[in-house]
Amino acid sequence: MSSPLIYPDWPAPDTVKAVSTTRQGGFSLPPFDSLNLGLHVSDSAAHVEKNCNHLIEIAQLPESPRWLNQVHGTTVSTASAWKIDDEADAMVSEQANQVCAIMTADCLPILLCNQRGDRVAAIHAGWRSLAAGIIEKTLQNFNCPPQQIMAWLGPAIGPTQFEVGTDVYQTFSQHSEQAQQAFVQTDATHYFADIYLLAKQRLNAQNIHAIFGGDCCTVSESTRFFSFRRDGITGRMASMIWTTDK
Repeated sequence: MSSPLIYPDWPAPDTVKAVSTTRQGGFSLPPFDSLNLGLHVSDSAAHVEKNCNHLIEIAQLPESPRWLNQVHGTTVSTASAWKIDDEADAMVSEQANQVCAIMTADCLPILLCNQRGDRVAAIHAGWRSLAAGIIEKTLQNFNCPPQQIMAWLGPAIGPTQFEVGTDVYQTFSQHSEQAQQAFVQTDATHYFADIYLLAKQRLNAQNIHAIFGGDCCTVSESTRFFSFRRDGITGRMASMIWTTDK
């Protein structure tokens, strides 16, 4: 069995720590097997709590993750003002040992940091929040030139599995003609969408070109990842980022 944790392969400063979970290495029973971190999916609360405590240990987190109530919008939470059940789809931190965390099971997790290593963010980028500008809104919280920001794209639904309708195609292509490159038409009303490419285009448009990751498929890799599109009733993975004291 492969490792239950994924560590981004990117040139982040030493003060930046980041990790993404898989479905492996936990205590939940099917269909949430086994490292489910979502309390909202009808899994046993005791199993989820045990998984979360296990995650803190194996990932060497400095604190319990600051979970968000994700609603596929564009609200950005700041870690210092975070409260339990905050409704937001991104979190930014400029203080050490604050774990920004988002959950996914097909949507795209995006982790950001600056070259100074003192500001980080975690973004939940489903197609709705991506199209509505969650990346752009999150970047407003970085007080540095975009050329000093790097991004890592975590496990998400792959380009040969993410079938969408004309509405999704039109939403993105109306924003930018370039977005058409991320769609492959399958019939009169359906397309395969490459959410990785759509995110890269949005980042590039903000002059961010240091982009890493984006090479997984949550749907195809059934033993490694949860996938809502594939299974319907399933667990949730987490992508987390924080800074340490210099």
